[in-house]
Amino acid sequence: MNINTALPLKQTFCSLSSDGAMLHNYQDLIVLFNATFTETENTVLVKGDHEPIYIPAQRSEHHQIVFAHGYFASALHEIAHWCIAGKQRRLLEDYGYWYSPDGRDMQQQLEFEKVEVKPQAIEWAFSCVSGKPFTVSTDNLKGAAADTQGFQNAVKRQIMLYLEYGFPPRAAEFMGVLQKFYQTDNLQWEMFDVESA
Repeated sequence: MNINTALPLKQTFCSLSSDGAMLHNYQDLIVLFNATFTETENTVLVKGDHEPIYIPAQRSEHHQIVFAHGYFASALHEIAHWCIAGKQRRLLEDYGYWYSPDGRDMQQQLEFEKVEVKPQAIEWAFSCVSGKPFTVSTDNLKGAAADTQGFQNAVKRQIMLYLEYGFPPRAAEFMGVLQKFYQTDNLQWEMFDVESA
C-alpha cells in the first residue's frame, strides 16, 4: 500500500483558516494515534525505515501500523488503510492484500486505483483537519500512464459520500483528535473544491 514515492499530482489544499506556519511532525501523529488507539484497538503507529506495512500482533505485543521513513503523509495514508480494514483483515499482515508494485500495466493500475479511492479520501480528510496540503497519488512512475484527473475526481466523490453519510468510526474518531490538536475548522464540502486550489 505504498503511495509515498509517487510523482506528485495536482496538489490540493483545504480552505482552512490557517496562516500556513503550522508544523507537521510525524512524532505528533505517533503520540496522538497511540494515545487514542493503543488501549482500545491494541494498535500502535510506528515509524519505519523502509516500505510501509501493517503487522498484526502475533509478532509483537500490539498490532503495528508501520509508515515509511518518517513521512507525515505516509503515516496519514497508512492510518487511513487501517481505518477501513475490517476486524478479520486487521489480523493479517498488510490486511491480507497483495500489493502490485510500481510498474503496473493499465489493468493493474485501474485495479490499484479502485482500492485506493477510500483510503486516499480518508487521508485527504486527515490532511484537511491537520491543516496540511494533500496530493492524490497513482503510485505508478514506471508503469502505464494514469488518468490522474479521473482518479482525483473519484477520490473527491468518495469524500462527498463520507461527508454526507459519515466516515468510518475509527477515521471519524482520529479526525476529531487531529482537529482538536491542530485547532482546525470542521470539514465542509467547499474544502475539497480542487478547482479553486
